[in-house]
Amino acid sequence: MIDFHVDRSSSVPAYAQLVRQVREALRMGLLHPGDQLPTVRSVVTSCTVNPSTVLKAYRELELSGLVEARQGAGTFVSGSLGGADPHVMARLRGGLARWLGQAREAGLEDEDVQALIASVIAEDTLRMMRAGGTPPGERPAADAGTREEGGAA
Repeated sequence: MIDFHVDRSSSVPAYAQLVRQVREALRMGLLHPGDQLPTVRSVVTSCTVNPSTVLKAYRELELSGLVEARQGAGTFVSGSLGGADPHVMARLRGGLARWLGQAREAGLEDEDVQALIASVIAEDTLRMMRAGGTPPGERPAADAGTREEGGAA
């Protein structure tokens, strides 16, 4: 079961924070197909948000094929994200936690850490694209030249 939290100081809307938390839990292997999400009522109580906020988040997750609502039974995970080995994810998470400790010792705040990580991701993606690779999370595009030749023949 996932425990939601909403950061009221964030510029990200509450429903989007809930969606992000489910997506992250799926990527980390904390949620699996068949797992039940908390009831709308329990999320409303624990996060002090409006029921429509939770319904909007669950609806967005359903439209993206990640969850399904079952009348009278609740909302259940129906899809998955990522395919990384859970052991690899755990090892990387541990390394990242150690790095975060070093960042905190250096005086970095959450926004500093997030900016640093985002910049490294952007640089790596650009480097991969320049090298002719496909950035992580994107599917390689079909060879357009082959398609055009096939259509012209």
